[in-house]
This record gives sequence, C-alpha cells and structure tokens, in this order.
Amino acid sequence: MNISVDHYAHTNGLRNTSPGFKMALAIITMLISVLSPNPVIPLIIAFLMTLLILFAADIPASYYLRFAAIPVGFGVLTLVLMALFFGVNPLVTFMGLRIYSDGLHTGILVFSRILGGFSCLAFLALTTPLNEVFHELGRLGLPAAFIEIALLMYRSIFVFLEEASVMYNAQDSRLGYSGIKNSYRSLGLLAGNLFIRSWLRGETVYRSMEARCYQGTMPSIRRQSIGAREAVMIALFDGLLLVGLLFTSKGVIF
Repeated sequence: MNISVDHYAHTNGLRNTSPGFKMALAIITMLISVLSPNPVIPLIIAFLMTLLILFAADIPASYYLRFAAIPVGFGVLTLVLMALFFGVNPLVTFMGLRIYSDGLHTGILVFSRILGGFSCLAFLALTTPLNEVFHELGRLGLPAAFIEIALLMYRSIFVFLEEASVMYNAQDSRLGYSGIKNSYRSLGLLAGNLFIRSWLRGETVYRSMEARCYQGTMPSIRRQSIGAREAVMIALFDGLLLVGLLFTSKGVIF
C-alpha cells in the first residue's frame, strides 16, 4: 500500500480507539482554536495535537512535516502579506516596505489559528479512516444517501490516481517525457484518455459491488462508542483549554 493518509489512518497507534472520541476531541479543540482571540491558545493546541500525532498515534515525524508543509507555508504567506499590506500604524520600514503593527498582530493571530485548526484536522485524518468518520456522522443523523455518495466518491479518487499512475509509468517507460515536445504530447494523451479509463474502471468497481450483493449501503465495522473514561479525558483536555481561552480573552496573557 502506498504511504498515504489513508495508509496511516488504518495503521496508526490510535487505530483501535473509538472514532467518536477522536472526532469529538478534534472538532471541539478546533472550535476552541478558531474562537480564540489570542494566538497563545491556538499555538498550545497545535503543540499538544502534534505531540498526540507523533507519539500517541506513532506517525513518523518526517511524513508529518511533509504533510504540514503546505498549510504552514500558506500560513506564513498570510502572515507576511497581512503585516505588509494591512494596517494603519507602521511599526518599522525596511527597504521601502512598511510593516504595520496592527497587521502584524492580526497576521500572527490568523497564522496561529491556521496551525491550531490544521493540527486538529490532521489528528483526525491521520488516525481515523474516512468510512468510520462517515459512520459516526450517520449516527448523528446525516442522510444515508449522502454518506454512500461520499464514500463512492472517495473510492473513485483512488481509482483515478491508480489509472493516472499506470498510464504515466507506461508513457515514461517508452521515453514519453524525454523532451519538452514529447512531454506535452504525452501529457495531452494522458489527460484525454484518463477520464475514459477512470469511467470504465468505475463501472467495473460498481459491477463488482453489485455482484457482492450491494444494495445501496456500505457496511463498516462498528467500533465502541465514547466511554466514560474517554468523555472525562475530553472534558479535562478541552476544559483546561477553555480556561486558558477565558484568561487570554480578558488580556491576562499576551
């Protein structure tokens, strides 16, 4: 199996933990991070969730750094742009560029919220398979038709990627990308045939499901619900964060 988010979601150290517990922990903590008026709490959340990902879920640090590179880069870009172009009180001028104090403060807050929110979503994505996430949403009242469509779409993504990989490797083994001209020609052929190949593979997958008595529902392994011990852990973890949120919102910290 390819080293991917889906792979780690099925093999991490928290695989057998209740998906409801992981979803509740990630969603409640993310809401606290987004609602925080101060960057301290989101940064603490990002640090704590990263510890859970690396040590409790046993996700390799090298993979997690690559996984977080794009959102962190987006957050840094947002911070720089807000510091340079948003605000009315110049803090310092460097090489003709003005850094505004209020823009810098807002940029730091947005950056911290991005880190906090992303770490919560990363915790959920890297520890809980998507079918279990949708199963829990179904228990909360999400329509069954919506869940089935979402799961089929999720499966189709892997079919699409597999077809693209097979076609690219076949072209590359025949020197299809040996030059700029050949690369454009091969890329055009790949794009033109990919939709048709993916459509045919999708039809094959659906017929296979029907042959195995598919009747519009995709059963999943039922895992335990949130227990008393897990509920207490969520209450303590997010309760302490809420206390910190109250202190920082009143200007006691930072």
